[in-house]
Amino acid sequence: MPTVLVVEDTPSQLELINSFLGDSGYIVLKAYDAKDGLNQAVNHQPDVIITDVVMPGLSGFEFCRQLKKNPATQKLPIIICSSKNQDIDRIWGMKQGADVYLTKPFTRQQLIRAIESVVG
Repeated sequence: MPTVLVVEDTPSQLELINSFLGDSGYIVLKAYDAKDGLNQAVNHQPDVIITDVVMPGLSGFEFCRQLKKNPATQKLPIIICSSKNQDIDRIWGMKQGADVYLTKPFTRQQLIRAIESVVG
């Protein structure tokens, strides 16, 4: 099964995503901020990365830009999961390199569909 790196600073949200993915058979790596997420992305080369936008330190948008600048991670698909649900947020997220922009709250099915859309 594909490996998913989840970068989320809210423990309850991280556990919800972990539960959705674990129940669906995915291998889940967890990062509580973008800096840890960058390290794990380089070291583990997950099949897909799910990131929040609003986080301490680097935002999810900055995280996307850094992933896309690094040759080791530039081809990894990125799904943004955010409560920021304005069109401008979605457009900006895609411009930063996200492949899918999913707004919270989302269902397990929406999350799995998003992953399936970017992982072979």
